[in-house]
Amino acid sequence: MQAYSLLDLSPITEGGDAGLALRNSLDLARHAEKLGYRRFWMAEHHNMPGVASAATAVALGYIAAGTEKIRVAAGGVMLPNHSPLVIAEQFGTLAAVYPERVDLGLGRAPGTDGATMMALRRDPTTAADHFPEDVQELLHLLEPEQPGQKVRAVPGAGLRVPVWLLGSSLYSAQLAAALGLPFAFASHFAPAMLDQALHIYRERFEPSAYLDRPYAAAAINVFAADMDAEGRRLMTSIEQQFVALRRGTPGQLKPPVDDPEAVGSPSERMQIAQALAETAVGGRDSVAAWIDGFLARTRVDELIVTGAMYDHAARLKSFRIAGEILAERVGQEG
Repeated sequence: MQAYSLLDLSPITEGGDAGLALRNSLDLARHAEKLGYRRFWMAEHHNMPGVASAATAVALGYIAAGTEKIRVAAGGVMLPNHSPLVIAEQFGTLAAVYPERVDLGLGRAPGTDGATMMALRRDPTTAADHFPEDVQELLHLLEPEQPGQKVRAVPGAGLRVPVWLLGSSLYSAQLAAALGLPFAFASHFAPAMLDQALHIYRERFEPSAYLDRPYAAAAINVFAADMDAEGRRLMTSIEQQFVALRRGTPGQLKPPVDDPEAVGSPSERMQIAQALAETAVGGRDSVAAWIDGFLARTRVDELIVTGAMYDHAARLKSFRIAGEILAERVGQEG
């Protein structure tokens, strides 16, 4: 493992609001910067009452302005929702103001429902079909301007903002390999194809102007505390959120509960366990042992940690424990 980074969905907690969520995100980013996290990722999700990072470029600008050196990264922008030119301009603007600190991760999924996609002025039936062409158009717009080029990103042209492909299936792994781009897998909520996606990406990788060898990242959840039981209790907030989402009633992030068995029905708990299989939970020793096993199995170049927690102080503590564990493992062989 060469680096570790942090994904924050800027959770809006029950009784809170988006302003508080984003201020907590900035506090978390400053905390992560001190702990040696390389990147602070934020993701685009629309029409979600519990997520404050829908305007991802704006949110990342706020984080970059309040920090000094940590890289700010879209993890990711859902490209089917947007014109490549607009994204090139947005992240070109960020890169112009914060040079060498911006990464642009692109996802193929809409990150929302069909009705919201229509509200975003995109066609939910065809937008994703153009993803490969849109990625290449975006890459072109970030390259130096060519003679006679009629459409240019200003800012953006020539800034070569590093572009990643993100995914939870095999599609983006194959495309990232073909284009020679870094790849990150969303195993924190869709772990089923993680190992196969990493294998395909590494096996099929074609060196490019962006990378001469594959660079793979994967995301995990971390709920770390002083004791195993407390870490497990912290995890019940995201479990409640998953149940609400699958019932079609998404809401703000709820406080944890003492009994994990009280969250959802038995079948819902089984679904949650499958979705959150790649989760390190418990006290420091338990979390460290789980992370060591994951790193040995996946051999990722970068580990992305995430974890929505109701209590901000508990979230800071969890990512401090994780950061200390990961700092000891950077540069070690899997």
